[in-house]
Amino acid sequence: MRILVFALLMLSSCFGQETVQTFRANTNLVNLAFTVRDSSGKLIDNLTKEDLEVLEDTVPQKIAFFSRSIDLPLTLGLIVDFSDSQQKFYKQHKHDLEVFLKDVLGPKDRAFLICFGNHIRLVSDFEQSGKELLDRLQKFDHGNFDFPEIGPPEDRELGTAFYDSIYYSVTEKLAKENGRRALLVFSDGEDNSSSHDMLSTIEAAQAADVPVFSIRYTQTAHGKLTARNQYGIRVMDRIAKETGGRHFDAKAINPHTYLQEIAEELRTSYELAYYPSRPIKDDAFRKILIQPRQSNLTIRAKTGYFSR
Repeated sequence: MRILVFALLMLSSCFGQETVQTFRANTNLVNLAFTVRDSSGKLIDNLTKEDLEVLEDTVPQKIAFFSRSIDLPLTLGLIVDFSDSQQKFYKQHKHDLEVFLKDVLGPKDRAFLICFGNHIRLVSDFEQSGKELLDRLQKFDHGNFDFPEIGPPEDRELGTAFYDSIYYSVTEKLAKENGRRALLVFSDGEDNSSSHDMLSTIEAAQAADVPVFSIRYTQTAHGKLTARNQYGIRVMDRIAKETGGRHFDAKAINPHTYLQEIAEELRTSYELAYYPSRPIKDDAFRKILIQPRQSNLTIRAKTGYFSR
């Protein structure tokens, strides 16, 4: 497995902030990005590596590199579900994306846009212009499907390639990028035509150290959740949790609120790396736990990785 790496960390202090330069390579070094909140939910940005303990399969690990990432440029993937089950929410998808691009995307940030049903279309490659992303989304929404697909050609009879949209966004786009990266997925989490399953999708995001933030729009039947709805809710929650992201119910939270929370987490985070004390490549899952020495702190990070 290509384990993401801090092969070099250059830390410098500027106005009380630290900047990070990184590159990745195929070594045993395990890289982790994470956020820390106190009991009131406030993000904490002043910890040192002495404030933390890292465990892999319950065994303490020595932190080799540590840094704070404050106000770093973001490299993001935006995935919008255009399958039939989301037809009712197309306008809300566009509205929430517009909020994100206006309120969150900064002048140094970059984002690409994927729209999917049973095809996964790269509607916009990396752009710094929110207006350009919205213009291309508008073209797609008006029936212009002349956009390239990502992933290999697949014969999909049904209409929702949810897992593949995440998998190929990670492996073909974000895994190649440096810096703070994340995926935002606007969907209901229901899949019926992917070549990948939930576990392989999670594994790809964990391997690339890409948190997935799931923004859920669930169409209920007569106001009640169906079995399929409940499945999608669990899927979106599980993928977010396992990769270090968060799961939001778009119908219950104002988009300005949850999108701002996502932006704050991505811009106020930490990165650390360690050499595993047991570097055997046996395809087993290695469970990672970052423990704060202060009991009132909560840490969000990916839950582990497969030692490929």
